[in-house]
Amino acid sequence: MTMGTRIIANMYRDSVALMKISSGISLLEGVTQASCIMATPGNLELLREAGLLVDDTAAGPNEVLIAVEGDNDDAVTAAMDAAEAELRATPTASGDGPADDREPPRSQEMALDEQIGANLALIATPGPFATAEAVKSIRLGLNVMMFSDNVSIDDEIALKTRADQNALMVMGPDCGTAIIDGAPLGFANAVRRGSIGIIAASGTGLQQVSCLMDGAGGGISQAIGTGGRDLDARVGGITTQRAIRALADDADTQVIVLISKPPAPDVAAIVLDLAAQSGKPVIACLLGVEPAAVERPGVAFAATLEDAARLAIAAAGIDAPLLTGGTTVEPLPQIRKSDGPGGPRSYLRALYSGGTFCYEALTMLNGHLEEIYSNSSYASVQALNDPWSSAGHTVLDLGDDVFTRGRPHPMIDHRLRNDRLIAEAENPETSIILFDVVLGYGAHEDPVAAMAPALTEIRDRHNGNGPVLLGFVCGTDGDPQGIARQKSALTELGVALADNNAQAVRTARAILGDAS
Repeated sequence: MTMGTRIIANMYRDSVALMKISSGISLLEGVTQASCIMATPGNLELLREAGLLVDDTAAGPNEVLIAVEGDNDDAVTAAMDAAEAELRATPTASGDGPADDREPPRSQEMALDEQIGANLALIATPGPFATAEAVKSIRLGLNVMMFSDNVSIDDEIALKTRADQNALMVMGPDCGTAIIDGAPLGFANAVRRGSIGIIAASGTGLQQVSCLMDGAGGGISQAIGTGGRDLDARVGGITTQRAIRALADDADTQVIVLISKPPAPDVAAIVLDLAAQSGKPVIACLLGVEPAAVERPGVAFAATLEDAARLAIAAAGIDAPLLTGGTTVEPLPQIRKSDGPGGPRSYLRALYSGGTFCYEALTMLNGHLEEIYSNSSYASVQALNDPWSSAGHTVLDLGDDVFTRGRPHPMIDHRLRNDRLIAEAENPETSIILFDVVLGYGAHEDPVAAMAPALTEIRDRHNGNGPVLLGFVCGTDGDPQGIARQKSALTELGVALADNNAQAVRTARAILGDAS
């Protein structure tokens, strides 16, 4: 193997752009692994952990570092050349005129001079610099969406407190999805405008609910991401509270949906009391929380993301068919009883790119299956000693840090999951492989095409005696990848398709003998 690095001086690109470039050059012939990053200390350490950086580098935080491992010098050089060409081809000017007709803005003040009336700043700088940029935004009277992660909780509290005191909102840090005034931000989907407002601590939770509502004829007024720590006891739900007040005052919003993993009990009480006072129907989908804990006048409990979409559609007065064709996929896929050396296939292996899907699955499987293991923290579920190797019924969040060190997110780069799909199919204990396919802006431009080699290999190698391949697509008709095309391609590859994650999990339970 040959390794190489290249420094691109005086250049900045946000993390989504860099992940896409990393994914693209990783697919080039002769390339084993590759990464394109801003050379912050944290990112450099991730490269070292991934084995892509073995020596010290002169690259600094304001420079892009390309690191490639390949079969030979020619493959490594070609990959670095391709990455640099794409980096330098990226337009830097803004506005509607030709790129060379205007000077690109070099500060937030310059950007505001070009876009008078803008009131939101999207920050995707490396974490060590994100806080300073957010402070500048708040001083300029801007709301903030912090796509950046690796921001300390102390900085998060300080930023949100300062923004709240100025009647502003900080979404994030690590806010991956939002839809503001119809504009999709981060990993969001093309959904129609409408009367339902969403407040979500999770990105894929927001995506699933908004997509299901779109498919049922509903639409989004605003979709506000808060970041995963907002309902932590230390943060106190500062952004969630401001978002509830904003949607309560918004004439275009008729129904409010709250989505999160279990919040701190005291914070949940504050948030739910405020929601109950909004004067509008509220759907609370707090995954893993008992219904009795959310009982409030005007607040309806949703146990799953599917339930949240269905209840919101009904509360908005939209006459739509059920969001799913049934509780399980029909006809129900038959379990494959392989005669492998390990005996009959008996275990579920769920491989999620969305962390909220993983958590939702755990809430639905807990109490129905024994021997559940996961890399996601959940009561009554056992932690995997080695996330790279499954045990019992395994439910994985492949977007977790352990899997993304030095690699693009699995919604962008499917190679890691492809390898895991093949490995799980080879395991004679595996009866069902469940997986998500997430569409939308920022996601892979053709995810099923990227997964096709692995799915084809599984189908051809096992010739009908392998595990059930069970999946679902999170997306809309308007998404650039085309949901109908993605579903059709999955079906041709032998995948049994559910309408959403909850239906997929119920199907898995039924196949394994638990129809409750």
